[in-house]
Amino acid sequence: MATELGTPSKSAIWKHRKCLILCCIVASANMQSGFDSAAVGALQAMPGFLKVFGYEDPKSPMGYGIDSTVQRLISSLITVGSFVSSLAAGLFSSHFGRRHALWLACTLNAAACAVMIAATTPGVLYLGRLFLGFANGFFMTFSSIYAAEAAPAEMRGLIVALYAFFVNMGAILGSVIDNATKSRMDKGSYQIPIAALFVVPTFLAVGLIWVPESPRWLLHRGKENQARRSLQILRGDALTLEEFELEWREIVRGVEDEKRTAKSVGLLAMFRGVDLRRTLLCYATIASQAGTGLWFIAAYSTYYFAIAGVSKPFEYSIMMTCLGFAASICGMYALHTSVGRRPILIYGSLACALFSLAPGIAHSVSPHTPITANVVVAFTVLFMCAYNASVSPASYVVATELVNSRLRAWTVGSATALGHILAWLTSFTTPYFINPADLNWGPQYMYIWAASNFIFVVFFYLFLPEMKNRSLEELDIIFEAKILAREFKEYKVDIIEINGVNKREAGGETDKSRPMVTTVDKESFFRASI
Repeated sequence: MATELGTPSKSAIWKHRKCLILCCIVASANMQSGFDSAAVGALQAMPGFLKVFGYEDPKSPMGYGIDSTVQRLISSLITVGSFVSSLAAGLFSSHFGRRHALWLACTLNAAACAVMIAATTPGVLYLGRLFLGFANGFFMTFSSIYAAEAAPAEMRGLIVALYAFFVNMGAILGSVIDNATKSRMDKGSYQIPIAALFVVPTFLAVGLIWVPESPRWLLHRGKENQARRSLQILRGDALTLEEFELEWREIVRGVEDEKRTAKSVGLLAMFRGVDLRRTLLCYATIASQAGTGLWFIAAYSTYYFAIAGVSKPFEYSIMMTCLGFAASICGMYALHTSVGRRPILIYGSLACALFSLAPGIAHSVSPHTPITANVVVAFTVLFMCAYNASVSPASYVVATELVNSRLRAWTVGSATALGHILAWLTSFTTPYFINPADLNWGPQYMYIWAASNFIFVVFFYLFLPEMKNRSLEELDIIFEAKILAREFKEYKVDIIEINGVNKREAGGETDKSRPMVTTVDKESFFRASI
């Protein structure tokens, strides 16, 4: 009986529960990024923190002020560290793999937290932020890469989108802990939230003991027996013997084809031949995260609410992160169902653009009024919900799908590094725009992000292909065939046998635009291939 590959079934989550649990352990690394953004961003509105790292300011509603240079460095140095480690991800992965990269990140995280807890001067705090960035770069890059390589095609959208789920869970915890310590006037006000950063890496370091290495990475290193065993652990009893052999042989074939056709593996290889297109699309998709204005809201939301005249900035930040978390679950569900990646990104960016306009318009018409403060809160929350339901879960799914296995660590790592550059640029320049001592734009700063979101709407519509329900090996073949973005969804890939070797080939070489779906008779294929 012919079966359509990659179509999510109602029982898919339960069937692949073992793989889902193992990938959840790895994806929990992303809690650290969300926790840090919420916790450290809110510290800048805490009198206890400002008493140590700021200065007394009777005009401030908090009683203290903070120099914009200190603000910029606290928020931006973590992105500098993340940039460096993300850029090094390809080289590290070439020798040590995904699991060892995550273990190293856990160690760096522990050292960074110890430094920050002991800090009493901005300089020491800067050092801790930099090393925490080194850890976060590896956390974000390798957790997403592992999820893409470990997940079955029908579950890849949901599993890679766990990134957004755990980022938002971390943000909620960071906001809640900050809210609990905000009134303390001693060092515990910021030391307690920073100490909580030990929890996730400790859980992850222990959990990785039961997580197998990526089977595709092992195959690229010539460790076929270990790779097969790794895939068996990930699939558990989800597949029949025939189905397992079908997936295993397809992965082996894909890796062999990559080795045969690849001229090199490394930074320059990403910009050669058809890989150039895949690299540029990956870069643009990752850049869309910063292009929404997310990093401004993540790093400065509590401070932004405070200067906009919002009466309860901490409480509203918690509300925003909780609603964003609920929205991320909706986004994960959309990725797992029939909704494609492309419409999620197009309409999500459009919503972010519209919700960015409203605070700026309200502040332009009636600055520093209670009504404007309510508008700022309402539309900032709507913006975060739109982002978390669309760009956040879909961007990393798409970015990891776009590139092939031999270059995935290099391409996703360098794309993540680009994302961190943009995040650093946002964090570094934002205080100039919103700080009352500088340009004092306040909510009008959102005009910039509205324009940026509109640009990405156009980009996704024109250039982004639909890759839902395709195996990673199928995508390699379709990109090699140089299919246009609008033809990806219906393009056919056939499994055939040539001289006893199982292959996938692009269907319709003489008629590339014919609308077809990818199907394969698994039983007859298995009989022909064993």
